[in-house]
Amino acid sequence: MKLYVAIPVLCEFSNLESLLDDFRNQSLSDFKVLFCINNPEEWNFDQTHKDDVVDNQKSLQFLQNIKDIDVEVLDKTSRGNGFDIKIAGVGLARKVLMDRISEIASDDDIIVSLDADTHFNQDYLLSIKKNFLQNKNAHAISVPYYHNLTGDAEQDFCILRYEMYMRHYMINMLKINNPYAFTALGSAIALPVWAYRKIGGIVPRKSGEDFYLLQSLRKSGEIISWNDEHVYPQGRFSDRVAFGTGPAMIKGKNGNWDSYPFYNENIFKEIEETFSLFGDLFENDIETPMSEFLRNAFKTNDLWSPLRKNYKSVDKFIHACTVKVDGLKILQYLRLRQQNLPQTEYVIEQSVRDVMYAVENRMRRIEN
Repeated sequence: MKLYVAIPVLCEFSNLESLLDDFRNQSLSDFKVLFCINNPEEWNFDQTHKDDVVDNQKSLQFLQNIKDIDVEVLDKTSRGNGFDIKIAGVGLARKVLMDRISEIASDDDIIVSLDADTHFNQDYLLSIKKNFLQNKNAHAISVPYYHNLTGDAEQDFCILRYEMYMRHYMINMLKINNPYAFTALGSAIALPVWAYRKIGGIVPRKSGEDFYLLQSLRKSGEIISWNDEHVYPQGRFSDRVAFGTGPAMIKGKNGNWDSYPFYNENIFKEIEETFSLFGDLFENDIETPMSEFLRNAFKTNDLWSPLRKNYKSVDKFIHACTVKVDGLKILQYLRLRQQNLPQTEYVIEQSVRDVMYAVENRMRRIEN
């Protein structure tokens, strides 16, 4: 079992030395790091992006000269090699990396998805390997993460607020035992090569490719949400992608957290009730709390009979319902219902911290 680390790079030259030091310090030695240095081809002829291209060229030259680590550099930045601007982005970079790994790796090897601004301890790669050796059927690990604080009060507040949004969502999904109880960060995912091949690879989206990757993997099998070692990404104000950590922080800096609320816990109970009724839906059409939303979302009044025709056992029918009402549909439902309900308020920060420790301990027990 060899580990292949996939890292997209765009204007990250200042982070590369410390990133490579983290690899040099790893207790596990059998790994290869692949970098995809990327930008749209149009940037090579656009003076407004001159600094970005120069930064990428510095990264390219720097990484091509690394000799003490097993490194492969995919050049998607130089003239003639850049991405089509219509599809350029971190999603395409991750696809190029993971597709390359799928070409050269064995089924039982592991893809570790990271970002160039992420730090990790010396046993991180070893912990990933051990986790998969103990959970051989797992399709992925959604690695626990903690964004490093910077000492800048405004920046730290924004990243903590965003993390609280992410963790509040996951805690409530865990409470209702929902199969899509995970949060997605591109710097905090690991998966076996066989699982990547099984789902047909990653779809190169401009944003949210990490979420859709984990969702596809979860529809195919189990996702582990605990790992002994964590990753520590940077929380940066960034507009490189349409949504995610950077754009959320920018919105929050301007006082707008509307897209990242603490969803009312009663909505999660509605989702829980809906999922609990999938077995009853095998026999007859009945109303669930999500029925009206799902009819509108799928533009049909006949939600379940096509599944009954294709899946003749209760277990397979329930699984098909779970695939149909997926993580994206859950998020859409939460956002729709949240418009008419008050946010769940958290007053004492320590209480949130205590809940997180309790959930992590529970997850550790589950995985063991």
